[in-house]
Amino acid sequence: MLPSLRVHRVPGNLTGVPRLLIVHHTPSPAMQELFEAVLSGATDPEIEGVEVVRRPALGATVTDVLEADGYLLGTPANIGYISGVNAKK
Repeated sequence: MLPSLRVHRVPGNLTGVPRLLIVHHTPSPAMQELFEAVLSGATDPEIEGVEVVRRPALGATVTDVLEADGYLLGTPANIGYISGVNAKK
């Protein structure tokens, strides 16, 4: 049994379905594998009523962000900092 989530509506999301935005920067095979594992978990059949939207870091738009109810950012670390691709968004 998965815990229930409280969702606060964002004015831009008109679908009525909670939307999870996954923004990823996957420059290596290891990061790609991690992204695929996250995507597999986020789209698990036991999780109902959530729309999962995935965007590469350089492809995510302001509209994507405004329409999302939740965010997941996937990025490699370089000396303790997130990659510049995600930091600039």
